[in-house]
Amino acid sequence: MKQPIQPPGTAPERVMLLWCPDWPVIAAIRTHGLKPDARIALIESGRVYACSGSARAEGVKRGLKLREAQARCPDLIVQPYRADEDARAFEPVLTAIEEAMPGVQPLRPGVCAIRSRGPAQFYGSEEEAALWLLDHVDALGVPASRVGIADGVFTAEQAARSPQPQRIRIVPAGDAAASLAPLPVSILDDLALTGLLRRLGVYTLGEFAALPAELVLDRFGDSGARLHSLAGGRDSRPVIARVPPDELDASIDFEPPLDRVDQVAFGVRATADAFIRSLTDTKLVCTAVLVQLESANGELSERSWLHPRSFTAAEVVDRVRWQLQGGSTETGLSAPIERVRLIPEAIDSIGNHEEGLWGSGPDERIHHALSRVQSMLGRTAVLTPAIGGGRAPADRMTLVPWGDRVLHEREPDRPWPGRLPDPAPATVFEPPRPVTVFAASGAEVAVDDRGALSEPPATVSAGSSTLRVAAWAGPWMVDERWWDPDATSRVSRFQLVDASGVAWLLALEHGHWWAEARYD
Repeated sequence: MKQPIQPPGTAPERVMLLWCPDWPVIAAIRTHGLKPDARIALIESGRVYACSGSARAEGVKRGLKLREAQARCPDLIVQPYRADEDARAFEPVLTAIEEAMPGVQPLRPGVCAIRSRGPAQFYGSEEEAALWLLDHVDALGVPASRVGIADGVFTAEQAARSPQPQRIRIVPAGDAAASLAPLPVSILDDLALTGLLRRLGVYTLGEFAALPAELVLDRFGDSGARLHSLAGGRDSRPVIARVPPDELDASIDFEPPLDRVDQVAFGVRATADAFIRSLTDTKLVCTAVLVQLESANGELSERSWLHPRSFTAAEVVDRVRWQLQGGSTETGLSAPIERVRLIPEAIDSIGNHEEGLWGSGPDERIHHALSRVQSMLGRTAVLTPAIGGGRAPADRMTLVPWGDRVLHEREPDRPWPGRLPDPAPATVFEPPRPVTVFAASGAEVAVDDRGALSEPPATVSAGSSTLRVAAWAGPWMVDERWWDPDATSRVSRFQLVDASGVAWLLALEHGHWWAEARYD
């Protein structure tokens, strides 16, 4: 949406802007439970989107390719950048700020703006209001956050991002243009415009702002005129306070605490009904719920549960029971439960989940059948396959309970030298089946240290049956734990197609042939 050009003679409103440096990294560290000083990089489209200060000390920086970043920092922790996690982690910060000074507008995760007039009058001055704001943010464990106060959102953000060491920078009223003048035009974040300005000899915001507004509008259009107003400190964007989201959480306290799974599951039914009903009243459905269990001895158990469609009250009760049954005692509880809390982690419009005129067909019946089996036999009674990371097909196979989030022990997007090309085989033999591969001469096929075959494969013998090889590819060689003489393993894998058209995955290890999988 285009912002209007600042009308002549109208001064921008005073804005207090909070900037949390490296917020995507802070959010990832909190989400994944990493150490605060972890060397971590968030990857988007194969390049570094953000990295921690400890990783930057090793030479990692934004925009590097993943391979180059790992070469500069071998122990770099790599995580994919997820915008939803980034925004969700910033929600407690916004809530805490609203307790101190209402009227917050989130600009993006890690950055928010507030009209400074009200807080300055309440706390006595703009500086005092900024100190109170930083105190609230510091109490949440967000380090090195900064506050910029100036005329307009754009100028306030540049003040917060100033390389000067102070955490609070206040640009006096009317000095916006002077404070922006020495900054490079690249901060306007418009590659086409800034590239053209450099070719015209315009390198700073002050030089750009000195150009006549009418000529800028004629040459660069409305978008160029808007950036010209920003460069001159005439930011027309008002601060629009967000509407705090409705409280959709639900909880129940047990007094005295309950020590049986069936008692807790029965007691939480009414709360689950109210939880789903409150979502329905606001025209929402829940597709991911966070269940928190607090025990009498102060322990907290929490887990996120996903749903392929949307939760009903009965299904929420099932998730609470399954989480309770994950305990270590016969009753499934390590201690009596005194509180259960239900938090909607992912919600969607109810209109996107309405059934059609004649229902939803086979998908709906399948979902109800699988959910029914789970409710009777337990969460792990229904498993769905997912392909993870690894080299061997058995390593890549992951079974996930129906409706659960896929958590891979081996991330599939990491480099796996020696991994077979796609597609993955549909049937994986556990354990692998012994076979023997013969050449046309009748000799058993072998592979030397350089990956060369003694003779091309002609037949495969498996017990009493013999298959004739019509085509083959390979080998894909993998040397695992080559640094350990006692545990080293060299595996050569082949893809073969027999005369009937069935494709097989065979492996040669320590002189023995195995059938690992079949391509159905």
